[in-house]
Amino acid sequence: MSLKIDNIYFSYKNHPVLKGVSFEAGKGELISVLGPNGVGKSTLFKCILGLLKPEQGDVIINGTSLKEMTPAMLAREIAYIPQFHNPVFSYTVFDMVLMGTTAQMSKLSVPKEEQMKYAEEALKILDIYHLKDRNYANISGGERQMTLIARAIAQQAKILIMDEPSASLDFGNKIRLMKTVRTLTNNGYTVIQSTHDPEQACFYSSKILAMYDGQNLAFGRPPDIIDSRLISKLYGMDIDVINLDRQVISCVPKDLHRMNKELSWLTPKFPETEETIQNLSE
Repeated sequence: MSLKIDNIYFSYKNHPVLKGVSFEAGKGELISVLGPNGVGKSTLFKCILGLLKPEQGDVIINGTSLKEMTPAMLAREIAYIPQFHNPVFSYTVFDMVLMGTTAQMSKLSVPKEEQMKYAEEALKILDIYHLKDRNYANISGGERQMTLIARAIAQQAKILIMDEPSASLDFGNKIRLMKTVRTLTNNGYTVIQSTHDPEQACFYSSKILAMYDGQNLAFGRPPDIIDSRLISKLYGMDIDVINLDRQVISCVPKDLHRMNKELSWLTPKFPETEETIQNLSE
């Protein structure tokens, strides 16, 4: 399972958005795309999904160019999980997940026992089988995101494209969601997500693509590329990146960090031990 983005260029009329973006993702990797608003992350995803046609470059999926793939072929390889989804009809959670199986069906056919099993298995993998008969419109934001991921799994595509999947979730649901995503990558899925959270990206990602002005600013393992200079450049302000351990970082505006140091006598001290970091990762 592999995805290669090869020197992609794209413009909206006379406004260049993507200017030679390239990266590769292999089986079992989580690639996080970091960058400020308007840098081209959504446009990049639309090019990968075949919704936009690049002016130059190519998207290569398992050795096959996107240019040579039909929509049905692409749906068997890549699934998309949006950031928001407002249902129009009162579908159950099971019905929402079952919709993912249509990528494996011929036109005008209806789901059969095999598709039902795929949907049920996806619900079990995401640990939301108990929501099976609930109205999708009436469950929480975190449960909706899990349902959309289950739908992608039922689609049987092994590459998942996720647009800021945890942006609207509370702290606890963000952690639950990202632990689920990491479990999927451990099981062989390839996940590409956009995010505005560099701390989360460092903690969970195999690699990070930092985009600025429509280009690759950096690409690689979090410990190799993430530092104060890169994050400050991305977000247009002076940021201190504090390395706690391995891929665990904290990003703090320099003026607030300086203030905190000056008032350090007010701040309780906590030991930064290996045991503490290990507990955070579990």
